[in-house]
Amino acid sequence: MEHKGRPKVLCVDDEPNVLEGLALHLRRRYDVTTANNAAAALKLITDGGSFTVVMSDMRMPGMDGAELLSRVREVAPNSVRILLTGQAEMKSAIAAINQGQIFRFLTKPCPPVDLLAAFDAAVDQHRLMTTERVLLEQTLRGSIKTLVDVLSLTSPAAFGRANRVKTRVVELAKKLAVPDQWQVEVAAMLGELGAITLPPEVIERLHNGSDLSEAEQKMVARMPDVTDQLLQNIPRLEPVRAMLTRAAKAVRHSEPLSDDPSLRTIELGARLLRIAVDFDVLEMQGHAPALCIDTMRGRGDRYDTGILETFAALYGTSTVGQDMVRELALAQLKVGMVFVEDLRLLNGALLCARGYEVNASFLERARNFRPGSVKEPIRVLVRGTSGTSGRFDLGAPASG
Repeated sequence: MEHKGRPKVLCVDDEPNVLEGLALHLRRRYDVTTANNAAAALKLITDGGSFTVVMSDMRMPGMDGAELLSRVREVAPNSVRILLTGQAEMKSAIAAINQGQIFRFLTKPCPPVDLLAAFDAAVDQHRLMTTERVLLEQTLRGSIKTLVDVLSLTSPAAFGRANRVKTRVVELAKKLAVPDQWQVEVAAMLGELGAITLPPEVIERLHNGSDLSEAEQKMVARMPDVTDQLLQNIPRLEPVRAMLTRAAKAVRHSEPLSDDPSLRTIELGARLLRIAVDFDVLEMQGHAPALCIDTMRGRGDRYDTGILETFAALYGTSTVGQDMVRELALAQLKVGMVFVEDLRLLNGALLCARGYEVNASFLERARNFRPGSVKEPIRVLVRGTSGTSGRFDLGAPASG
């Protein structure tokens, strides 16, 4: 029976009397679950069991305790792991601890006071890990949001490209089952961050595909370094920075990916970004999607051929018939609509670049625009529609 509020712990041993003894000593403080082999323990975890502590005996038939806890580390990394050993297994226990897989090990027979002390320490360790992780995630999320907000306010054109690239990269990453997809999504959103150092007219020419002077080209070439400097003090963004750095370099993306899982994810993310960014550059120059893809196919080993063909299947043809373009007044905009053209004030100032997806924050800002200050009607794309009905209640179309 599960006890609300008590930490959930899992004890694994092939001897029933040992499990009964462990449960007897622990159940006053903990919600105890037992398993008599490694396979049963893993099934409990993978079936949704979230355990604060997992303790396993070392010597069990089939999978031993050290291997089991190593597997637990993979499928439930937040569970604190304890190994129960006999004196003859001390060498194996020390090896498991040195590999960083075990929090504590206990030797048989284990006095109840030592058993409880070890579990109390493990629960405290779990609480500390959870608190630090939540704090880190909140800090990371807040930092990213602040940077993206700064980009949207200082450089709408760069923000528009970041949104377009992010949308395509996220869908492509899902299609290819890329691990740690949040990293490539964040990289796409922050890849244009260096644009905040560029003059507005340079940004517009850059994102419209216009020719740049030599001095302007040098400014643009410095953008990746500026982005990296802005991100270097934010925790957990090292893989994101590595993706952006690699995507900006003229590397041979046709070469095999690294066998190292962490490097492989970075290389894969960089390849996705390179394709999405270059496609956006060509499309903003006025080329049709199919021509953009054909141009990219002719660039040799600049891209990963397999990824490029997957991207082509997603974005290399027109979406007419799947999406619907409407002309609306500012007051008719809804969350999820996408600007087909740049949104500008009557004086020509850019508010949002083509490809920007309307969100709640934008609608809140739009309330502060003076009546008649924005060029209307506004051309937007309503996604996932068929025929004349869409998923939005558009009201009457804007006149004009």
